[in-house]
Amino acid sequence: MKKKVSLLATLLVVAVVFTGCSFTVDKNATGTDGATTGGTSTSAKELKLYVETEITDMNQWTASDNISFSVLNNVTEGLYRLDVDNEPQPAMAEAVDISEDKLTYTFKLRDNANWSDGTPVTAADFKYSWLRGMNPAIGTNGYSFILNDYIVGAAEYAAGGSADQVAIDATDDKTLVVTLKQPTPYFLRLTSFIPYFPMKEEFVVSKGDKFALNPENMLFNGPYTLTTMDAASGAVLSKNEGYWDAANVKVNKVDMKVIKEKSTAMNAYKAGQLDRVLLTSSDVDANQSDPGFGTGIEFKTTYLQFNTTADGVSNVNIRKALSLAYDSNLLADQVLNNGSKSATGLIPFQMSGVDGKSFRDMQGDLLKADTAQAKAYWEQGVKELGKTPTITMLVADNSETKDVATFMQSEFKKNLGIDVVIDTKTAKARGQLMDNSQYQMAITGWGADYDDAMTYLDLWANHTPYRGNYENADFDALISGAKQEADEAKRIDMLLQAERLLVSKDVVVSPIFFGGYSYLLNEKVEGLVYHPYGSPVDFKYTDIK
Repeated sequence: MKKKVSLLATLLVVAVVFTGCSFTVDKNATGTDGATTGGTSTSAKELKLYVETEITDMNQWTASDNISFSVLNNVTEGLYRLDVDNEPQPAMAEAVDISEDKLTYTFKLRDNANWSDGTPVTAADFKYSWLRGMNPAIGTNGYSFILNDYIVGAAEYAAGGSADQVAIDATDDKTLVVTLKQPTPYFLRLTSFIPYFPMKEEFVVSKGDKFALNPENMLFNGPYTLTTMDAASGAVLSKNEGYWDAANVKVNKVDMKVIKEKSTAMNAYKAGQLDRVLLTSSDVDANQSDPGFGTGIEFKTTYLQFNTTADGVSNVNIRKALSLAYDSNLLADQVLNNGSKSATGLIPFQMSGVDGKSFRDMQGDLLKADTAQAKAYWEQGVKELGKTPTITMLVADNSETKDVATFMQSEFKKNLGIDVVIDTKTAKARGQLMDNSQYQMAITGWGADYDDAMTYLDLWANHTPYRGNYENADFDALISGAKQEADEAKRIDMLLQAERLLVSKDVVVSPIFFGGYSYLLNEKVEGLVYHPYGSPVDFKYTDIK
């Protein structure tokens, strides 16, 4: 989304599996006792999970949180679906033809792609749904940009233009033709994301204001259907026997309970009432020897956002000093202790580059603690300002952010000898202050909507107060050029340059850590996939031994 942390900002607390540090499926074998952690029996094929907050919205044009997206991703499906290796594979579409200039995509839908009412999924269902998502009066979840930024005529339509000018054509029931503004190598990945899902116009119109308020007013085309849902207590998903790939869906039922207290969730896991539980940092050390222990990494970066127009931090040497004055390895290992990793740049580990290399490997480290250099920059900045600035750090009032802020405050005192003031506000109030440019620096973050560095870097081409009022024509030219460049190597090189400008030269942001988590998992559960970007979790590939 446009502000705060996007899809991966609110940590999804469902049973999700990584093998090592790669984003794959779980390969754990059945334990020798075969009956302890997590109480799911093999015959039941029922997965017992939990989420920490209410399941608030099943309307794909208004929902914006990870938990709602987790349900929607399993009861509905787009043209493509991410597989166990996070690669887009044909889903509602069985094939696509991409034009030589990489601008026109012609999708062929499956003959056996059906809605839960037995009617076929058509190309018109996609066109209808996408147009609604582009319309700011209907698509109110903040994700219209992920359509409008790419499809010809979409932005103009969103601004009040004609839908006839939007380059989406349903040439027949099974053929959808889409024309893009510029080559977009990750476009198939975008089609696996909730804003690109279809919906049947006749059904939506018939339900009116009741659409998506409960399972009876929803239509499904994914591997599961929503059987019951109560915002406060949870939801139950059942296998969709009419799904085109139902033969490969192994788990018959997914029970998602709302459990807000971490201690309650841990007790439920130990009692065999849950198949997975996330660990608090204080629980990690005590559970590392458990056979169900694991860790995972998200495509999410928490960072210091500097306001380049604010007193004190308007000086680039002051910003450089602050960015080098904390050791995020200590933060990740000793404070967070949950699988998070020290950030050496803005773009997280494993995010794609070119030629099989990650973006982070191609770029290398842009940030590393250096106390001596930090002091030198601070002294130079003070000299240029003619005074020693007072620095205030704006933070949200959740426990993790407050812990990070306290650590940062301590590091600034130890390494620069300065007393940074922590200003704690609700997340909403912090966002409003940042929108109004009433801050010097703030702890905030971003989670990836798709697997490409652009999902981060183009944020700072907006010149908004929330993004530090950043103005650099060279940066803007790199982002604009990358969006138009068809040569993938050249495009990535532009993004590498843009990250260096943002983090090393202009120091508009100072990355702190890449998100991670630790968990305990029932060893009988395998193949449950958590995607580090976009639609959060897939139950489709899961099995229970």
